[in-house]
Amino acid sequence: MLVTLEGLDGSGKTTVWEALHDVYPDATFTREPTTSWYGEAVSRSIADDDADPLAELFLYTADHADHLSRVIEPALERGDLVISDRYSDSRYAYQGASLDGELTRPMEYVIGVHRAFSIDPDLTIYLDVDPETAAARAGATNKFERAGYLARVRDNYERLVENDPGRFVRVDATLPPEDVLDRVEAVLADALDDREG
Repeated sequence: MLVTLEGLDGSGKTTVWEALHDVYPDATFTREPTTSWYGEAVSRSIADDDADPLAELFLYTADHADHLSRVIEPALERGDLVISDRYSDSRYAYQGASLDGELTRPMEYVIGVHRAFSIDPDLTIYLDVDPETAAARAGATNKFERAGYLARVRDNYERLVENDPGRFVRVDATLPPEDVLDRVEAVLADALDDREG
C-alpha cells in the first residue's frame, strides 16, 4: 500500500512522517525530493530564484522516476507499507503553480507528463493549512514558501482533492500537533483495516 503525505510547506508533513516511524517500524519510509543526485539537483534548483520553471519540472520528474524504480516499486513488490513525505501531487500543485502563465492549463500538463509512468497512491493524507500560516511556519526561506505562491499551490491541491475524493483525506493541520498526529494515525489504521478486510 502506497500512502502519501501532502500539503503546503509548513503544514507539518515531515513531523507526522517522522512520528509514524514509531507506529509502523516495518514500513518503508521515503520522501521527495530524494537524497539521490537527482534530488540534489532539485534542491539546487529550489535555492535558485531564477531557475526556469519548466526545467525545474523535469528535474523533479527525473527524481520521481528514479524514486519509483529504485525505492517505491521494489517496496510495493515486497508487500511493504510505503509512506512518502511528498509525492507526485506535490509536483502537480507546486509546479502547476510555478508554470502558471507559462503554459496553458499548467497543472494538467504536469499530470500528463506523469500519467504514463507514475503509480497512483492508495491513500493521500492532505494536511490542510492556510497559506499565511504555512509561510510563517516554514519561514519563507525560499521561493516556494511565500504566501502568495502558496495560495496558488493550495488552490491546485483543492482541485486535486475535488477530482479524487476517494483517495484524499483532509486533516486540519492548524490543530495542535498531537491532535493532527492522532487523526493521521486513525485514518491510516482505518485504511489498512479496510485493505486487510
